[in-house]
Amino acid sequence: MADRIGRAVSQRQLRVGEMIKQSLSMIFIRNEAKVPNLDTNTITVTEVRMSPDLKVAKAYVLPLGGKDAEETIYVLKEYSFLIRKILSQKVVTKFLPKLLFRKDESFEYAEKIENLIKQTNK
Repeated sequence: MADRIGRAVSQRQLRVGEMIKQSLSMIFIRNEAKVPNLDTNTITVTEVRMSPDLKVAKAYVLPLGGKDAEETIYVLKEYSFLIRKILSQKVVTKFLPKLLFRKDESFEYAEKIENLIKQTNK
């Protein structure tokens, strides 16, 4: 597996990313972060990519049904400090990574590819 620049992703990055993903998922399911105006138990964390130095975590998230995704991402970015505080109680690492939230567009991309394949098969 490689990152966007083409460098190989280390096992450590994958392991820490998976640990952060599972912890964020549990925080959202249990609504532990208490983010105002957001029902976090409808948010799915699909992937977490760690920077090589493990100081930045890009969390790819998608609200249930994909509705209001942009607004959800905005609120998560605004309250990332709150989510990070709860995460610090669940994850033990030398440095707690900075959280960056991104909309997961992989499902939309896969659907687009699938539709193109169906069109060419007709």
